[in-house]
Amino acid sequence: MNLASNHDFGKVAVLMGGWSAEREISLLSGRAVLQALKGKNIDAYGIDVGRDIARVLGAGDYDSALIMLHGRGGEDGAMQGLLEVMGLPYTGSGILGSALAMDKLRCKQVWAAEGFPTPEYMQIETEQDADTAIVELGLPLIVKPALEGSSIGMSKVEAETEMLPAFIKARECSGAIIAERWITGAEYTAAIINRKVLPMIRLETDRKFYDYFAKYESDDTRYICPCGLELSVEKELGEVMLNAFDAIGASGWGRVDFFLDTDGRPWLIEANTVPGMTSHSLVPMAAKQAGIGFDELVIEILRSSHER
Repeated sequence: MNLASNHDFGKVAVLMGGWSAEREISLLSGRAVLQALKGKNIDAYGIDVGRDIARVLGAGDYDSALIMLHGRGGEDGAMQGLLEVMGLPYTGSGILGSALAMDKLRCKQVWAAEGFPTPEYMQIETEQDADTAIVELGLPLIVKPALEGSSIGMSKVEAETEMLPAFIKARECSGAIIAERWITGAEYTAAIINRKVLPMIRLETDRKFYDYFAKYESDDTRYICPCGLELSVEKELGEVMLNAFDAIGASGWGRVDFFLDTDGRPWLIEANTVPGMTSHSLVPMAAKQAGIGFDELVIEILRSSHER
């Protein structure tokens, strides 16, 4: 990839931490990215984001911000809006793309309206809605809070007795709750950076689904890359995922997660505009398969802030 020289970046603020449920993962991602930037002799500074972030950024005289904030307050358009007002270039998607990707309900609504295949779903607000979802969608299904990432608050429901506990768990997170038809098949992710789709990864876990433990703590989760699809099929799917990324206004870099059912049909699950950058994270794995090292990947992400 054509990378800008290091001195083009000026003073870089690496934003991490924040106040979302994904704070700890954000800190891990941010520290890894900060180390990579410093290793490239870039004038980078880590900032554990608090409610005083506008004052901190204003006092720091930064030239750009590399956003490593996961979840609400950093990945949902709020931080992007602040940086727009401050006139500070930043990485990743803008306000609209960030907000739509973070809100799983609205993201699915846009995809469905645009004709992208995404599993049937229901918004559930009451225990009666939860019962209705079983009738309408069948079992198994997934219950998830619309405004959380990293599978926080998410449950796979395989029996009627599991529905109420799943609803209560999701309700502990604020925002809408959705029940989604379970897709039987293989799970994949497509990493995107500056309009390039990286080699896809097939995810396999012995747990009920690819949950928080499988993502960040388990050493038994299997990441298959190359993913095993024929190259022509992977290329065709890559175009679908890039178009889906564009449809919600996402840009720069991110990920689209999807299933292939037993008939080989794709089903879009969600988009992620600030994916993790930890040792267990998917975008660095995909980049490595494409011959892009972690440090080079971080530089490419930072470069997007200057091309906005």
